[in-house]
Amino acid sequence: MEKEWIVKPAWSQRDEAAMRWRVSPLVAQVMYNRGVGLSDDHAGFLAPQLVDLHPPEMLPGCNAAADRIAKACRDRERIVIYGDYDVDGMTAVSILWHVLTLAGADVGFYIPHRLEEGYGINVDAVRSIVADGANLIVSVDCGVTAVEAARVVREAGAELIITDHHQAGEALPAETMIVHPGLDGAYPNPDLCGAGVAFKLAWAIAQALCQSEKVNDTYRTFLRDALALAALGTIADVVPLVGENRIIARHGLALIPHTPFVGLQALIESTGLTGSKLSSYDVGFKLAPRLNAVGRMGHARLGVELLTRATADRAREIALYLHDQNKTRQSTERKITTQAKEMAEAAGMTKDASRGIVLAREGWHAGVIGIVASRLVDAFSRPTVIISLDNGVGQGSARSVPNFHITDALARCETHLAQFGGHAQAAGLRIEMDRIAAFTEQFIEHANNTLTHRDLRGRLSLDAEVALSDLDMVSTQALLGLGPFGTGNPSPRFSTDWVQLANEPRVVGQSGTHLQATFSDGKSILKAIAFGKGKLIDDLREHRRCRVAFEPMINDFNGRRTVEMQVVDFQFPES
Repeated sequence: MEKEWIVKPAWSQRDEAAMRWRVSPLVAQVMYNRGVGLSDDHAGFLAPQLVDLHPPEMLPGCNAAADRIAKACRDRERIVIYGDYDVDGMTAVSILWHVLTLAGADVGFYIPHRLEEGYGINVDAVRSIVADGANLIVSVDCGVTAVEAARVVREAGAELIITDHHQAGEALPAETMIVHPGLDGAYPNPDLCGAGVAFKLAWAIAQALCQSEKVNDTYRTFLRDALALAALGTIADVVPLVGENRIIARHGLALIPHTPFVGLQALIESTGLTGSKLSSYDVGFKLAPRLNAVGRMGHARLGVELLTRATADRAREIALYLHDQNKTRQSTERKITTQAKEMAEAAGMTKDASRGIVLAREGWHAGVIGIVASRLVDAFSRPTVIISLDNGVGQGSARSVPNFHITDALARCETHLAQFGGHAQAAGLRIEMDRIAAFTEQFIEHANNTLTHRDLRGRLSLDAEVALSDLDMVSTQALLGLGPFGTGNPSPRFSTDWVQLANEPRVVGQSGTHLQATFSDGKSILKAIAFGKGKLIDDLREHRRCRVAFEPMINDFNGRRTVEMQVVDFQFPES
């Protein structure tokens, strides 16, 4: 089904802003589309500064937690950092481990197994941690709903400090220090990720240990280096890259290629990015998937070992293993995605009579079903639930589309579910096999009554309609300089008016899956690459005229730099 193109209206003050800000009108339009108006801090958007990071004392609970942790360091109490198995959790653990190791603390870490223990603080795990001698457990990227775990730790005679950024439940863990950017509504950046929270806590710990707001050179150097880990977690966790998150991501990205952490160096080497200037794409699609893969296919503690205590030789060994795990993950994901698409089509779930998809199968790897659900949402523009069956019990992952709150939808079907939780666009669930048919029927009925035909069509948001001549080298470099790109600050996307083929298109790539063409609007000519759209070559040859939705890019080949279009979508004339 063709996507609906939504082109942002032209900003009436665009030209005035361009003159004031000394940027091109196209850059001014994109900045306005990202929420920057004439009276806003345009300089802070164009060049985010570290001095604009919010001080840690503004983060609820941060200073009290830092004081308690600093005391534990001085008194040589046993501290265990309890993390999560995704990249945000791994980097958050690593940041705190490094600052506490620098302080000479007796510190270890614990990472739960994704499939065996699940998300959050496991009660049996904390019992074991305390029994092994821990006086203080510090959670990262989890714990704000861990009421029972907090009680168990307290009754065992130890203390728990919770650092998290996820949505709190109706009741908070009692008699527990909690560091959370969204609890009291006062912190300016409620979208700080787990690694961001850990970075702020590490900053406050350094201040507490130095007994000064200004830390010494050793801690100052560490905090600067730790921005690389914080950026990795921030980008991987897909939090909005605006405000403080944008500062962390931008400065951390610049530091990653020069990181002193041997594990991160080994990870970079394993991806072939050594010496490169990294983008958010490199982090999100090259570095982060390798760390995530070990959490999905094996045990995430290897990822934390890589980023913490691994020697150079051990780091290279782990990085190569992560590379292999990621290949296995990709192969497993492709296989399951192909099976799921075929099952959805065979069941009629891709037709208008079914505006939701629910699929279950024995043997699907539970570590990748969330990615598979996302793939089906992309392919069919329908909320999707993928369930992995094992001995009569299903573990499911759900992903959604705009205008459909997936967790609310699961709540409407909760009589069929053993457990569920999540947020508007993603959720997880457990279900008995004999309840799947009834759940499927109720879920699809709710989707049919909620989603319109337009919702299923999918929408493509574009920043402006442009002439090809608008994309000179200077403007394109400035547009690409507005990164890092991600949620809240997407890559600039534009549409052309009707353009003509300037020469014959061709398919490229080893399997001929990509499409290469050159377009003219009568005044200028630009080359274009359409990844994964090789099948459209016959349509392009037949019509020879189209509109192009694209992201601008700079192709650097044999020392020659040219502006090109990376095609997102085509529109052809109606027959």
